[in-house]
Amino acid sequence: MINPAKIEEIAKQISSNMPQGVKNLADTFEAKTKQAIQNKLAEMDFVSREEFDVQSQVLIRTREKLVELEAKVALLEQQLSTDKQSEQPE
Repeated sequence: MINPAKIEEIAKQISSNMPQGVKNLADTFEAKTKQAIQNKLAEMDFVSREEFDVQSQVLIRTREKLVELEAKVALLEQQLSTDKQSEQPE
């Protein structure tokens, strides 16, 4: 198996022995790549994790309220049905 610590050590050795110009080019490339990715993600109209969590909580409360209202409607329908049956002439 490959030892991750050994790979990291080799990568550091290679990096430290690179000419400064190559290091600058790599840093510039990394910065521009990050910026391009951030710009594209911003264009994709994603919601933040915080907004997602808030909306999830709103949905949970809405579902709970719906269940309560459904139970109330069922109870009222049952009462209405019972009242109609008791009002019918025999």
